[in-house]
Amino acid sequence: MSRSVLAGMENSAVTVLKRAIELDNESRLPDALVCYQEGIHFLMEVLKATKEEAKKVHYRKKIADYMDRAEKIKEQLNDLKEKGKYHEQIKIPDDATGFCYEKLFKPYFDSFVTEVWVEDPYIRHVHQVYNFLKFCEMLVKGPCSVKTIHLLTSLDNAGNAQQTSGLEEIKQSLQRYNITLEVIYSPSIHDREIRFNNGWIIKIGRGLDYFKKTQGRFSIGYCDFDLRHCHETTVDIFHVKHTKNT
Repeated sequence: MSRSVLAGMENSAVTVLKRAIELDNESRLPDALVCYQEGIHFLMEVLKATKEEAKKVHYRKKIADYMDRAEKIKEQLNDLKEKGKYHEQIKIPDDATGFCYEKLFKPYFDSFVTEVWVEDPYIRHVHQVYNFLKFCEMLVKGPCSVKTIHLLTSLDNAGNAQQTSGLEEIKQSLQRYNITLEVIYSPSIHDREIRFNNGWIIKIGRGLDYFKKTQGRFSIGYCDFDLRHCHETTVDIFHVKHTKNT
């Protein structure tokens, strides 16, 4: 590994671990754990490529410290989940960026997730159906092994042809990945929540539709939702031992 690559890897480790500490201080434990694990990985790569013994001792100490903190977070999370007391709240400020679905949801699903429930009354208009498509694409990319996605939403009586045809197209497309999409329409649905069958429940005040429109179809943020400006909303995350099926 060249000196410049080694320096870049070390800088990446510092950046990620600094973010891990910030998230840890904010009690955003799952996010912090992901960052600690990623930072530890970077430090281990740096350690492998380091020749100086004094630096090796330094990196080993840092890795041991961060691994110890990561294990304590795991224990804390497991204890809270076992007692059904886990609750985390994320506030997305108005006009904020950096809150794409991957950033928001990935800390809460893993390779054991096989079933997902989406309850959102506003998967009706074209842009909202696209939001749901982006969410499904995230699940397809993994690391989970989703087999079934349940969507409970309301029917757009004014233009339901676009809504139903769009959701049907998503359903057909998901079948190519051996994923079944079940859509149920309810006239009385109001709550918005997403559940994974590993016990995580995410409630977003605005549902999946918390992104603002871009200035045009060729504006930054139109394709990459991580660069899209957001409406102000609150995200509440819970964990239960047994996720309800309906």
